[in-house]
Amino acid sequence: MSNSIRTSIAAAAAATLISGAALAQAPQAVKNVVLVHGAFADGSGWRGVYDDLTKRGYRVTIVQNPLTSLADDVAATKRALDRQDGSTILVGHSWGGTVITEAGVHPKVSGLVYVSALSPDAGETTAQQYDGFTTPPEFVIDAHSDGYGFVLPEKFKAGFAADTSDADAAFMRDSQVPINLSTFATKLENAAWRSKPSWAVIATEDKAFDQKMLQSMAKRIGAKVTNVKASHALLMTQPKVVSDVIDSAAREVATKKN
Repeated sequence: MSNSIRTSIAAAAAATLISGAALAQAPQAVKNVVLVHGAFADGSGWRGVYDDLTKRGYRVTIVQNPLTSLADDVAATKRALDRQDGSTILVGHSWGGTVITEAGVHPKVSGLVYVSALSPDAGETTAQQYDGFTTPPEFVIDAHSDGYGFVLPEKFKAGFAADTSDADAAFMRDSQVPINLSTFATKLENAAWRSKPSWAVIATEDKAFDQKMLQSMAKRIGAKVTNVKASHALLMTQPKVVSDVIDSAAREVATKKN
C-alpha cells in the first residue's frame, strides 16, 4: 500500500472520529411545545403561534382547559405532557400561567414560558398575586350565580383584546369560555419555576393585569423578560414575538442539558 493511500485512509478515519465527537457534543434539540390557554378563551387563540412553531419544526400540542378547577386544568395539561416524546417547553397565557406552574413539575418539562401570565408559589393562591396591585378599570368580570365568570361583554375589547380588529374582538367576546371563579382561591401544591428555567413575554398595554404586577411576578420567578407593545391577547396579535421566545427557550434548555 502506497504512502498516499495510507495517508488518505488515516485522514478519512480521523474525519469520521471528529464528526462522531461533534455529534456526541451537539445539543439535543427540544422539539416539543405544549401551549396552555387562560380564562375566558380556548386553545384556538394559539393558532398563530402554532403555525409559526410548526414551520420551525416543532411538535406543538394545544391543551383545551375545561376551566372548571385548577385540578381539572392541571390534569388536562398533564395528559398532553404524557403524550410528548421527550423534553418539552410548557407555555401558559394568563390563568394558564397558574396551570403550568403546578403542572410544570412533570419530568418531561424542561422550561416554562409565561405569556402575560400568573405565577403563584407553592402554598399560594392565584388571587394572592393581585395583593397590592390594582386591576385596570377596562377589565371587568361578570360573575354569575353559579360561580362562573365572563369578561363583561361591553368591556371585552378594551380589557382583553384592544389591539385586535373589531371583528376578531367580537368573535372572542361571543365565544368566551367562562371560568369557575373558585379556582382563584385554590392553593398550589407545586411551583415548577423553582426548579425549571423560566421566560416571560409581557404585553405592555395589558389591561387584564396591573403592569407592575406582571413585572413583579416575572422578577420573582427569575424569568428572562421580553416586553412587547400589545394587549392581553398578545398570543394572537404578537405570535412571532411569542414564538421567538419559545424558540429561544428551547435552544437554551438544549444547550444547558448537554
